[in-house]
Amino acid sequence: MSEIRGEIVEVNGPVIKACGFSSAGIGDQVEVGSQKLIGEIIAIKKDIAIIQVYEDTTGLRLGMEVISLGHPISVELGPGLIGNVFDGLQRPLSKIAKVSPFIQRGAEKQALERERTWHVQPIVKVGDYLEENDIYAHIQETPLIVHKLLVPQGIKGEVIEVLPEGDYHIQDVIVKVKQEGKIKELKCYQLWPIRKPRPTKGYVLPDEPLITGQRVLDFFFPLAKGGTAIIPGGFGTGKTVTQHQLAKWSDADLIIYIGCGERGNEMTQVLEEFPKLQDPRTGRPLMERTILIANVSNMPVTAREASIYTGITMAEYFRDMGYNVAVMADSTSRWAEALREIAGRLEEMPAEEGYPSYLASRIAEFYERAGRRKIKDNRCGSISIIGAVSPPGGDFSEPVTQHSKRFTKVFWALDKELAGARHFPSVNWLLSYSQYIPEVEKWWQQQSQELKWPQLREQAMAILEQDAYLQKVVRLIGPDALPDSQKLVYEVARIIKEGFLQQNAFDPNDCYCSAQKQLKIMGIILYFYSRAQQCLEKRIPVTKILQLPVVTDIVRAKSEISDEQLDKFEHLKENIDLEFSKLEKEYGSI
Repeated sequence: MSEIRGEIVEVNGPVIKACGFSSAGIGDQVEVGSQKLIGEIIAIKKDIAIIQVYEDTTGLRLGMEVISLGHPISVELGPGLIGNVFDGLQRPLSKIAKVSPFIQRGAEKQALERERTWHVQPIVKVGDYLEENDIYAHIQETPLIVHKLLVPQGIKGEVIEVLPEGDYHIQDVIVKVKQEGKIKELKCYQLWPIRKPRPTKGYVLPDEPLITGQRVLDFFFPLAKGGTAIIPGGFGTGKTVTQHQLAKWSDADLIIYIGCGERGNEMTQVLEEFPKLQDPRTGRPLMERTILIANVSNMPVTAREASIYTGITMAEYFRDMGYNVAVMADSTSRWAEALREIAGRLEEMPAEEGYPSYLASRIAEFYERAGRRKIKDNRCGSISIIGAVSPPGGDFSEPVTQHSKRFTKVFWALDKELAGARHFPSVNWLLSYSQYIPEVEKWWQQQSQELKWPQLREQAMAILEQDAYLQKVVRLIGPDALPDSQKLVYEVARIIKEGFLQQNAFDPNDCYCSAQKQLKIMGIILYFYSRAQQCLEKRIPVTKILQLPVVTDIVRAKSEISDEQLDKFEHLKENIDLEFSKLEKEYGSI
């Protein structure tokens, strides 16, 4: 579509009105003013277009030219995305930083480098028939990720020309296809509108958990690959640190971290830490499988909305290659605040707490782009979305949290009291839940023939729920008034909290915990509980049981036994049997 030109007739912060756009389309990208600020048409009334501008509008005047480009805001998808840092509009910040420490208004920087060459290995030959999403070439983008070039949507036909294996620029034509008498050129990159989900052949049941290495999440409230989760929590509860841990240790093939309205110092920490981190599975730098989108709080508020869609579109592209992608959105509350500000400037009728009435549908649109999808008959990929929510004052009844709960299946509730007690991750095990437990149960059962995950999880949760009641009793009358059976539950719950639920992000053995180690730790805690119950039946005082030296060993097992030393749990089990046998003999002779 050809360009349409008009002029500004009203400026209201990031929202402007321009005349002369009766033939423009909703969602079209525009360039505003002499600096060509990036904007998007969000409404049209007769020939007046209402445009939200994604950059600072200071200095705009009435009568300045506005150009509609005739296509929606799109991102470039191709080699060069991984390991890069972009803003919410996919401008590469590393390139912009060479010119200025701040993003200049109207900065035009192509997302993918045109000068760099990539080693391309075509996997098709002349005469082959290609369809949408077929793979026609491979590029080793990083040592961890093979970039698979996909046939764009709307193109299919017979291959009539293929370049030989070699080094090429992304704008070079690798394959030519004949479609209904016309020649279609396939390059190393393609464009895709950020608000339009990439089509697939259908959903596939997510039946494998996304292992994060965080015990409280993996063991008690698992997230399936292709699932959706939210992390709500008040200020200081550790949302961002939890997101960082998930980005570092998740066993997804690719991580896309979206800092949406984040504080600049927190995003700086990500940019400084991630290049130094190693992937626990391969030992390679973590950035070789990571894409960062930095849209910090001092950037124009409207760009926050675009950053979410930019990140999820990149995720869909790599999902279509057959990869498992994890998207971290921090924070969706600040994204919702951007919607509220724009809605206010558009004079739209406010709904609850001033948010626009379409807040729920926008949240649903975002989370619905997650899932495990069938791309081709022999290829599946998944997108897992983990969104942080920042409810004011930690109030989980506010609109963003409530609407997010409706469209997600995992709820990791962060607790201010736990955070204040230095218990991290501060996930409240009584408020949190996961609806993926039936789907991932088979996977967990395959991890150990001896230790049954469903039974261990159920028994541990029962102890923690009993402890919640006993905590109230203890506050009133003290622990000494409890009978021995309840004292044992009270103390075993403490062992679970300290020896399993708490995790030290700075301990080399405890920062990441494999599924096998998680089963071993919980198995040994519950084995101790079982032996202790047997002793109580023999009239052995609970105080004597809790004084056994092995109790300390159980709590310390998480940091003293590494993932490569799981056989030590057998020695720990033998010590438990030995100490209980001595105790039973001592009281048996009395």
